[in-house]
Amino acid sequence: MSIGEIEAEVTESNLRHVTVTGGEPLAQRNCLELLSSLCDQNYIVSLETSGALDVSSVDPRVTKVMDIKTPASGESEKNRWENIKYLCGQDQVKFVLCGRSDYVWAKNIIQEHQLLNRCEVLFSPSFDELDSRKLAEWVLEDSLPVRFQLQLHKLLWGNERGR
Repeated sequence: MSIGEIEAEVTESNLRHVTVTGGEPLAQRNCLELLSSLCDQNYIVSLETSGALDVSSVDPRVTKVMDIKTPASGESEKNRWENIKYLCGQDQVKFVLCGRSDYVWAKNIIQEHQLLNRCEVLFSPSFDELDSRKLAEWVLEDSLPVRFQLQLHKLLWGNERGR
């Protein structure tokens, strides 16, 4: 789809919040231009990114929701740690946790990078791997000031591709 086609669909939706997600949006040639254009049209825009690509050129009006991949995900080597310096108060870092070892690892990363002083931190249980109640109990036991989040797209649509 062209930027114009996407903007027409967004306009037709009659919504004010737009999230650009799916795969890795920053891998798409015109993503940065789309994000800025949507902001110019007074949409409230967020970008969901894997954190593997550079976020330094993302329009500052866009809320970045950046994954930090955990060891159990098998993708932690793709984390682009230098992206952390481009996060600010409106942004979010998201950890999708597969088990207790990921939880402990994420707590250490939060401390090491002082993430709670930089942006909001989200913890989600991996849909088929970690019981949501168990993760909630760990967070409560540790009084960890993170936001607990379920992967709603998985609850609502499973692995079905969205738009």
